[in-house]
Amino acid sequence: MESFADKIAVVTGGGSGMGRELVRQLAADGCHVATCDLSTDNLEETREMASAESSGVRVTTHRCDVADEDSMLAFRDEVCAEHDTNFVNLVFNNAGISGGGSFINDSRASWDRCFDVCWGGVYNGTRTFMPLLIASSEGHLINTASVNGFWASLGPDRPHTAYSAAKFAVKGFTEGLLNDVQLNAPHVGVSVVMPGHIGTSIVENSVTHGADELDAESAEMMNALSSMFRDNAPVSAAQAATVILDGVRSNTWRILIGDDTQALDEAVRADPESAYGDMAFLELFRAAGGGI
Repeated sequence: MESFADKIAVVTGGGSGMGRELVRQLAADGCHVATCDLSTDNLEETREMASAESSGVRVTTHRCDVADEDSMLAFRDEVCAEHDTNFVNLVFNNAGISGGGSFINDSRASWDRCFDVCWGGVYNGTRTFMPLLIASSEGHLINTASVNGFWASLGPDRPHTAYSAAKFAVKGFTEGLLNDVQLNAPHVGVSVVMPGHIGTSIVENSVTHGADELDAESAEMMNALSSMFRDNAPVSAAQAATVILDGVRSNTWRILIGDDTQALDEAVRADPESAYGDMAFLELFRAAGGGI
């Protein structure tokens, strides 16, 4: 898919971060976009930005909980109605939150919410929109995993189980789809995106959408952490979106974003036995620009 002009794209998590930047850049390339999120205010900001920077394209916004299949089915029906279509060309399963770091100490609600959004959102998005991709003459599915899809850690001093489990699932699922679509829908491309430390509001969104129940003091600390995570990232959300779209244009199935991701990918492959419980891997991640 060398050009996005006159295509129809679906982007989950379009209210902020990489999702917002994907919407903006797709619209700027002449692509019609339907995007969903839980925050209607953030979605409206995204729509206004994309519409102001583009002309002749339709950008629609939809409130949707990607973890809920019925909500996703309603989103699909709205997309078909508002874009007057029975197909889409691009599906970006991008929505994600953090939370549920410890399987042992954190609440089940926090753990399940993170896993349900980060894995369930990708499954529901793929299950819901795959028939519309197959109905197109040219389609591409893009699932967002993470550096934590091959390194289930934030370092030996902090558990990171729910998010990592979800992102490992996304990576394995997407790789499994490669052969599936080649056999059954060869005109549909598939890519898995593995970002490292990207300048997004994922920490803030996780608190806002219920991944963690915090008192006022803890919420203030998390907001400060969110700002640090976003503002100190070595790769901006806009830069990440550009890398993703370039990867789709070149039909790259494995899209790694950031020097930190590249360095960790090589290190884990070279010495998987040392990947956990060894501060050297965390220091490698930080040296390449990851973490805070």
